[in-house]
Amino acid sequence: MNSPADSRSNAAKSVLSSDLRIKGDISSDGAVEILGHVEGTVNARALLVGVDGTLNGTVSAETVEVRGTLEGRISCVNLTLRAHARVTADVTYRMAVIESGATVQGRFTRDKT
Repeated sequence: MNSPADSRSNAAKSVLSSDLRIKGDISSDGAVEILGHVEGTVNARALLVGVDGTLNGTVSAETVEVRGTLEGRISCVNLTLRAHARVTADVTYRMAVIESGATVQGRFTRDKT
């Protein structure tokens, strides 16, 4: 019998294509990759916002990687902002990597727990 932890490790990656525009909440036990436009709340194990992707809303994930545009709030353990990232957000994180060229505006709070 599978435990909840087993099902999380087997969760698939969900790719939201560039032609999609979603307004609402997204929840996944796996990874979510945004290549289109999302407005709302995203709860996932991992989130990737692609170069042409846009997210306006609130994110809660273990791992967040931004290559595109994110506006709102981010709560995560590991945050990576790639060179093309454009982020305007209040961020709570444990570990962050910000590549040269990323545009960042907002308040960053390191979670020490």
